[in-house]
Amino acid sequence: MLRHCTSQHIHRYLRTGSILKTWSKVSYSTTAIHSQQNDIHRIPPQLDYAYLATHAQSVEQNMQKRKYEGDSIRQVATLYHQQQELEQQIKQHCEERDKVNLCIRQAKDKDERAHYISQGKLWKDRIKQVTDQVEQIQMEMETHALLVPNDTHPAVPVGDESQATVVRVVGTPRSDSTTLKDHLTLAEDLDMVDFEQAALVTGSKWYYLKNDAVWLELALIQYAMEQASLRGFSPVIAPDVVRTSIAYSCGFQPRKSEASQIYNVTTPSTINTSAPRLCLAGTAEIPLAGMFAQQLIKEEDLPRKMVGLGHAFRAEAGHGSANERGLYRVHQFSKVELFTVTTPEQSPAMMEELRSLQEHMFTELGLCFRVLDMPTEELGASAYRKYDMEAWMPGKNDWGEISSTSNCTDYQTRRLDIRYLSNDFKENVGSKDVRVPWHIKEKWVHFCHTLNGTAMAVPRVIIALLETHQQPDGSIWVPPVLRKWMPGQVSMLTSKKKKN
Repeated sequence: MLRHCTSQHIHRYLRTGSILKTWSKVSYSTTAIHSQQNDIHRIPPQLDYAYLATHAQSVEQNMQKRKYEGDSIRQVATLYHQQQELEQQIKQHCEERDKVNLCIRQAKDKDERAHYISQGKLWKDRIKQVTDQVEQIQMEMETHALLVPNDTHPAVPVGDESQATVVRVVGTPRSDSTTLKDHLTLAEDLDMVDFEQAALVTGSKWYYLKNDAVWLELALIQYAMEQASLRGFSPVIAPDVVRTSIAYSCGFQPRKSEASQIYNVTTPSTINTSAPRLCLAGTAEIPLAGMFAQQLIKEEDLPRKMVGLGHAFRAEAGHGSANERGLYRVHQFSKVELFTVTTPEQSPAMMEELRSLQEHMFTELGLCFRVLDMPTEELGASAYRKYDMEAWMPGKNDWGEISSTSNCTDYQTRRLDIRYLSNDFKENVGSKDVRVPWHIKEKWVHFCHTLNGTAMAVPRVIIALLETHQQPDGSIWVPPVLRKWMPGQVSMLTSKKKKN
């Protein structure tokens, strides 16, 4: 028979044991998320359903500002209250069952005992029936709750991209745009790219980098990795293939009615098996976040700062407009990513630290750029606040995004179960590894915050460098900070005889 059927124990039972195995098989949504197979390997999310249900109205208003439909949070609230009522029923049933158990022990004869045992079985069946309903509601509630985006910083402007606030502008846009070439013309003249053969080999929006473009990419990567390392970021080369569930937990699941932009990786040996679904990472942010999944970190070890190198794969490739030609929007590119894990108190300052590093690098590269505080409809699912950095690109006579930085607060850490143990635990109980019951330890355990920023999205920065530093003769001036990684430490990239 079930024992300890208080609400507290019901919640504990739901978080562990057999029900946990059931939860992990649930897809995110059959209507709101691109169809995915049941994944028994998915990390169970640690969502605050009570908060979502009791603040459903404000959460829905936040969703509407971010251009999300509000039906998910309404479903969460409804299901949560149903679950609470059923848990109360379980508690009452357990109390009745306990009374019957007492009667069994006090029965005066065999017949009386058999009568009460029969009653006990009825209560056991009722408890199981209601518990099954609670399990089902929990799974459905989780499905809807995972579609709820993060909260929004109160200073974030409301609306679409046009409502972005310009925080600062560094440098002055080149005013001779009418006489300047775009990056694709420059790169082809210098034999740095080949889109035609890449289209034959792979498809549209894929490319070969060649000759000086290769050295320029490697120089940008080395420069970004070095600058981050000088500021205390630990270097990582991240895997380009990740579990799809990890990508979704980082906020890369599509919205309702949207197609997934993820490249799925399937092999014959994994079809119709329980093997985890894999995908190509859209950014190194995903595997870097996964490095900390299901970790309990000591507060004294925070913040953790990482700089990761990886390839980004994006199935979307824009609308084919003239402004997106060439390297601006492609399916694969090299990317250096900044990623940090902090306490909630540390995350606002960390966001400014990431932004400061980005501004420093783009200034040293001689780019004209601006910093934007992005509005609600541009935050995606995970960001609480986001800065975009746009460089002036003379070839398109417009600004183009080259970087961003986001504070995701506890959105990712709740989905990946990344927590820290407060210093107060050591002061009140002992070291992190001291053996104490979890119900005592957990009050000092809190969810971390995560932040990410693009240190170097290589193709976009190459565009800005070529167009900004082009010379009248078609050569390209190389910023001094990159020259030590260029063969011969050249100061100019000049036309060469084409090679295969």
